[in-house]
Amino acid sequence: MHHILKPMRLYFTLFLFSFGIQSFTAQTTTIRGFVYDKETGEPAPFAKIFIVELSSGAVADLNGFFSIPRIPVGLYTVEATSVQFSKNTMKVEVTGKQLFVEIRFDMVSDKVMNEVVISAEQQQQTTQVQTSITRMDQAQVERIPSIGGESDVLAAFSITPGVVTTGDQGGQLYVRGGTPIQNRTLLDGMTIYSPFHSIGFFSVFETELIKNVDIYTGGFSAKYGGRISSVVDITYRDGNKSKFSGKASLSPFMARLILEGPIAKLKDERSSLTYVVSGKQSLLKQTAKPLYPYMNDRNGLPFNFTDIYAKMTANIGGRSKVSVFGFGMHDGANFSDIANLNWKSYGGGMNFSVLPSNSPLFIKGHVNASNYQLSLSENNLPPRFSSINGFEMGFDFSYATVNSGEVAFGINVEGFSTNFETFNEIGRVIKDENFSTEINPYFNYRYVSTRWVVEAGFRLQYYASYSTASPEPRAGIKFNASDKFRIKASGGRYSQNFTSANSDRDVVNLFNGLLSAPTNVQSNFVNENGQVSEGIRNGIQYAWHAIAGFELDLTENISLNVEGYYKYFDKLSNINLNKLYDDLAQFSLIDDVFKKDFIIESGKAYGLDILLKQSTERTFLWLGYSWGKVTRWDGFMSYATVFDRRHNINLVFTYLFGAKKNIEVSARWNYGSGLPFTPTAGFYASETFPNGVSSEYLASNPSYVETILGGLNSKRLPDYHRLDISVKYPITIKDKEPLEISFGITNVYNRQNIFYINRLTSQVIYQLPILPSIGLSYRW
Repeated sequence: MHHILKPMRLYFTLFLFSFGIQSFTAQTTTIRGFVYDKETGEPAPFAKIFIVELSSGAVADLNGFFSIPRIPVGLYTVEATSVQFSKNTMKVEVTGKQLFVEIRFDMVSDKVMNEVVISAEQQQQTTQVQTSITRMDQAQVERIPSIGGESDVLAAFSITPGVVTTGDQGGQLYVRGGTPIQNRTLLDGMTIYSPFHSIGFFSVFETELIKNVDIYTGGFSAKYGGRISSVVDITYRDGNKSKFSGKASLSPFMARLILEGPIAKLKDERSSLTYVVSGKQSLLKQTAKPLYPYMNDRNGLPFNFTDIYAKMTANIGGRSKVSVFGFGMHDGANFSDIANLNWKSYGGGMNFSVLPSNSPLFIKGHVNASNYQLSLSENNLPPRFSSINGFEMGFDFSYATVNSGEVAFGINVEGFSTNFETFNEIGRVIKDENFSTEINPYFNYRYVSTRWVVEAGFRLQYYASYSTASPEPRAGIKFNASDKFRIKASGGRYSQNFTSANSDRDVVNLFNGLLSAPTNVQSNFVNENGQVSEGIRNGIQYAWHAIAGFELDLTENISLNVEGYYKYFDKLSNINLNKLYDDLAQFSLIDDVFKKDFIIESGKAYGLDILLKQSTERTFLWLGYSWGKVTRWDGFMSYATVFDRRHNINLVFTYLFGAKKNIEVSARWNYGSGLPFTPTAGFYASETFPNGVSSEYLASNPSYVETILGGLNSKRLPDYHRLDISVKYPITIKDKEPLEISFGITNVYNRQNIFYINRLTSQVIYQLPILPSIGLSYRW
């Protein structure tokens, strides 16, 4: 109990501090409210709110909420502008007798956009640090060609500078030196433990429901924790508040269905009760044989998955909102004569937001629970399994300060049980089962002036089950040198409980089991500099981030972002491939690194990311280049990781044809320099000594061949490159465009990119060949 009360006292202190600031700021009038899309009733995120007479304003958040404090007495013209809507203007009178003046903007869509407005992105660039963040909405995600012509958020993630993928078929995503387990994926505040299907090129998310995607590749603020590399924060929209609508689509890869609308009409026009339901089912198991017969020679495409999501949302008086949601996901991959992989995930929760009438605080909260189960069966090998059951509960408080600044604080409580069993290359069993609890308060303050944006935060990751606290300072700064040029930097301390139940040294990881920080680890670790860490009790992982760069607006429509980064992973836990002995008393003289289930490592990652973007009414250009280097130190030697890719290029180009700009043609080209691999140095016949020491080994003829490996990851595979294209053509019926035909080709010039080589047979398994597809969608 004492360990739990310590972080709670810190949280209470932060709350009192914030309440003191609140009392001070509450002495003046604040103009605040929400911005909505009039047609759908959805919040209009990132709209700019501007008070003409004061030449000041704010940017609405994802909920459409804005707050402009310390407004003197007077009559003001308040404007709301956004790139998707016509400008909305209203007169607002401040008498000085009220603490808050609440207003609401209902925005009307404007596809023509005759006048130029300052985009939300440009406004955010001058009022937020925004280091190592890529932000996309649904429209931007749909512009990126993906496999089968099916728009997917995975495509958005994979083109982000600093992200490396190891394969088209079951490959994993690595972010600036971090492994997949070191990336946290959130859906409306809930952790999704397995965000990608085993097929490797589809996620579990529904693109049609996406409101916003924030991809943090490093240096993220104190609001986020529990991972040491990156965070992907996905927000879904609510159901349509004005009418019943939906979308159905069909392609050789999958079938999709989305239904949404109001549940009941409420007397208060500002209140609503809506629903949204989505489902998708893979069809590759049925379509691969007749449509892609050449894939059957490559063991076909034996993948099958199902995703279901449902949400009900109550919007109360335009000031409060409550959402209840649930999901179920299933994935199966049956590689004949090789392996059978299955996982399922299900859960649900509740999110709410409240704007109290007499308080400057905007309050958000979430409660959720989920279950994830994974199993892998392989020929002639013991089965592997992993499961995690967990819950999360959190509260976030924020309020605006002068000049678009903000104070934010909150607390998150997590509990989860993990259970897994696997084995290493020599057959030694590695298993663990435990329950962990985390209590994580945070505080963040953002100051904005004409030239400077300064952000300072602190997060306490308290691992109650291990009686371990990780104090994590975070900081960011931006200097607006001019209207076109901005310099920025950020960094901080990060930690996480989770460890992967597979080795980081494996290129192909079908079994991506999860477990909380193991305790069966070595007690001492010598890092690359010869410094000794003693008394290690668990495998909680830690890292430091440092990022610096600049933003340059080359023209009104072209922007350049350049960032250099350094991540130092001072403590990593990895499954022990060198385990030779069981951890028993008779082996007490054997070094821990040969008998513990997990070993401690350290690592470094540094590089340079460059992103050039252009966006006009007809064109969208995305050119990303990354140079990076990633190494690990295991106590004996330094080695390159399997995802240590030096050069990575992503080029995306979209053009809208036709007078209505409604025929979309997109292309994506990806190039990656060769990934490291461990070469084969030779072979030898292995003697099994069937009769013990009396075996006639000089006269025997061993049939079992062992492999002699060369230097760990000392060679490089050939370069990887691939071109994908997609075309979307709408069909007009009665002045509407309910039908859309989509055509896509994956790997247009049929590049043979190496995925895997069998050391004994020298058989080469290539990644995806040329895959054409056609799909049809209907919207109502």
